[in-house]
Amino acid sequence: MNPDVAFPIWSSERAQRVAAVLGRVMPPAAEPPQRLHEAMRYAVLGGGKRARALLAYAAGELAGADPGMVDAAAAAVELIHAYSLIHDDLPCMDDDVMRRGQPSCHVAYGEAMALLAGDALQALAFEVLAGTRSRDAAALSSLLARAAGSRGMAGGQALDLQSTGAAPALTELERMHRLKTGALIGAAVHLGAGCGRPLSAEEVDALDRYASAIGLSFQVVDDVLDVEGNVQSLGKTAGKDAVQQKSTYVSLLGLSAARERVQALRGEARSALASFGPAARRLGEIADWLATRSN
Repeated sequence: MNPDVAFPIWSSERAQRVAAVLGRVMPPAAEPPQRLHEAMRYAVLGGGKRARALLAYAAGELAGADPGMVDAAAAAVELIHAYSLIHDDLPCMDDDVMRRGQPSCHVAYGEAMALLAGDALQALAFEVLAGTRSRDAAALSSLLARAAGSRGMAGGQALDLQSTGAAPALTELERMHRLKTGALIGAAVHLGAGCGRPLSAEEVDALDRYASAIGLSFQVVDDVLDVEGNVQSLGKTAGKDAVQQKSTYVSLLGLSAARERVQALRGEARSALASFGPAARRLGEIADWLATRSN
């Protein structure tokens, strides 16, 4: 893969690469229990931006890792993300019937099978990561587990449920989303970097600042798109935040200020990468893409 190609080509190549890896590591749909394996593949292989996998590959490039070294980490973080989407869409959570332009997993396969598919995908993520060729698979597994657990994504979802109908302050909203969305994005960056050369403490701190900025930017953009988008462009139900009386960056700041916040976070992300020079090219391009996306 030519490192000098334009970002759309690079990102398409990496997205196709991780999709192929995911197709290989998941059980075949024909293998018993067929219905469960069908649901798993439906949820994972049905499209998506593959943003977290792209972050892993980009951070791997920064640390000098061959893409083959990053494959397991990229696949693992996508499996965790897919499991979280299945569970988020359940009636007991966000109760959404559309995901990635198709019926949510629980609509297509029933709530019980969707729950099991999410559970199985989470377990598979760690199975895949344990088989990585990285120098320290145990450390990478610990990093991913923390990002997915009560101090990360699951904890953020719990705070989200608790805050529905309430009016949290902006600092509380940011804390929730740094856990719910930002933790797994940060894990993707550090998982990819962990497949390459050892980084200095200063470099790790710079990646932390970068991941924190884009993780929050990702959520602010989501909030803006929930107001401005539609089911055709988003692939999921639009306008649900207002219906469910959720506090968002738009409801707290207004559309204009929310857009300004995205650009400020984009600048913070770019600034955090400055010391890496050209090695951080793809991470910088991802920050730009996430800040300007329309779905």
